[in-house]
Amino acid sequence: MASSSTFTTTTTTTMTTIIVTLLLVIFIRSTSAHYLTKNFYSKSCPEVFYAIKPVVKSAISKEPRMGASLVRLFFHDCFVNGCDGSILLDDTSSFRGEKTAAPNNNSLRGFDVVDDIKSKVEKVCPGIVSCADILAIAARDSVVILGGPDWEVKLGRRDSKTANFTAANNGSFLPPPTSNLSTLISTFGVQGLSAKDMVALSGAHTIGKARCTVFRNRIYNETNIDSSFAKTRQSNCPSTSGSGDDNLAPLDVQTPNFFDNKYFQNLFKKQGLLHSDQVLFNGGSTASLVKEYSCSTMAFYSDFVTAMIKMGDIKPLTGSRGEIRKNCRKPN
Repeated sequence: MASSSTFTTTTTTTMTTIIVTLLLVIFIRSTSAHYLTKNFYSKSCPEVFYAIKPVVKSAISKEPRMGASLVRLFFHDCFVNGCDGSILLDDTSSFRGEKTAAPNNNSLRGFDVVDDIKSKVEKVCPGIVSCADILAIAARDSVVILGGPDWEVKLGRRDSKTANFTAANNGSFLPPPTSNLSTLISTFGVQGLSAKDMVALSGAHTIGKARCTVFRNRIYNETNIDSSFAKTRQSNCPSTSGSGDDNLAPLDVQTPNFFDNKYFQNLFKKQGLLHSDQVLFNGGSTASLVKEYSCSTMAFYSDFVTAMIKMGDIKPLTGSRGEIRKNCRKPN
């Protein structure tokens, strides 16, 4: 017959195991709740996608360039402190946001469209959907509306209560259009994105436009550029700084309002508008990817979707961190 001490030891061990198991289950469940999921609003706001897409579609129908602007907003948000909606915060007398940082000032667009989306979403699901998630969905919808690939967006981000002007103003977070290949690879690498992700995401330049001031040096002083392409761009971008700085040119000379793989075909022909575009195909380590994407739209689409999802995973605020802003331009 077992002794009482043996029985007590066995009982204690069993109880300890049960408690540890319960704590582990509770931990896993609480942690999992903080992860981004594709069905985050399936019960709390199933109408969210139907509220957002018509607003994006209307904005793009009025100005096709807006699709690219919304994708760029998401990119600039995620690369500074993570995908937390901080890019949307306005400056105040006591607060400096990210909008006036050098890469963003007089460059980022689409804030009014985000306001319109937020207004529509608040009507159907007040206080539920974050501005950070609105940016992620609007970026996906923009790509789809302009003929690109579709994907399920992971959701559950919350909004930051502050922003980081210093980080936004630092070229090590948002690579300037003058970046060389190693800078691009390292900048994306800091965010946990590979060189392959970087090239695929650069393919978003198949839509949108750029200002003369950011490609002037390339079309007048660089040698790895098609001469006829340079001459065409020079016709609307004077060589003198301060003259025609805001004149626009399409990033993709072939199909600027359609999300396809023509951007990579342009690089193959030395017709990349930005220095940071053409360095992807200039004898470096990413040249083979450019060649692959220029030949296969499906390969580009597949890798672009993978990279967009990875980018959307950059340091989101989840669980009880952050807040759900009522107005995307200011903290509650």
